[in-house]
Amino acid sequence: MLNIVLVEPEIPNNTGNIGRLCVGTESKLHLIHPFGFVINDKNLKRSGLDYWVHLDVTEYQNVDEWLNQIPDRSRVFLMSSHASKSYLETEFQDGDWLVFGKESVGLSAAVLALFENHLTIPMSPLIRSFNIANSVAFVVGEAKRQIGLKR
Repeated sequence: MLNIVLVEPEIPNNTGNIGRLCVGTESKLHLIHPFGFVINDKNLKRSGLDYWVHLDVTEYQNVDEWLNQIPDRSRVFLMSSHASKSYLETEFQDGDWLVFGKESVGLSAAVLALFENHLTIPMSPLIRSFNIANSVAFVVGEAKRQIGLKR
């Protein structure tokens, strides 16, 4: 099972879509407060549709609370448009933690400093970043492909 972490998500539709992706890929979703919405927001539920009840999700009040749940920090991968290593150059394993920042600014410098593994998604210089739900789908798809090949 992959662990998908959203640090301070701001847009309910994105979180709902990511929750649905987690159900479909049998991944666990970790949400770190504060959020830009309330968890029962109708847009969140609409995006996750009726799948939200099947979602394995844990909420944390802050990054420090989440850090206590990580058994091996070497298996935590932070996504950043400023990283030099592509997610396509990484060997993922079952149980890895894939961490994404808030939609408006990504991950803070403080969070980035906590871990060594920073990854980027290759993209045209014409855009700043991909939508977070698309970004999660790219990385989860590749990680699941790799994990499936190892079985």
